[in-house]
Amino acid sequence: MSALIDGAAWFASGCFGVAMLLALWRVMRGPAAEDRVLGLDTLYVNGLAMLLVFGIRTASGAYFEIALLMALFGFVGSVALAKFLLRGEVIEP
Repeated sequence: MSALIDGAAWFASGCFGVAMLLALWRVMRGPAAEDRVLGLDTLYVNGLAMLLVFGIRTASGAYFEIALLMALFGFVGSVALAKFLLRGEVIEP
């Protein structure tokens, strides 16, 4: 891997790490439940991006498959939390 791509990957990892810390702060200190859900959604998206950058750095395809599963479960979780906040239940009788 060239030095430019390696440096960009390290820089991106650092930026995503800072973004994850800020999203974690929003999850812990959010004034409302909606802010906490958005912080959790941002946290999993940044974790997904960090995993993809790590897959690029190591040149391994397994990380991309893990990221795909993580995106799928994160989306389902976000939809379930949004439905719970709107209606008070996830599965309707």
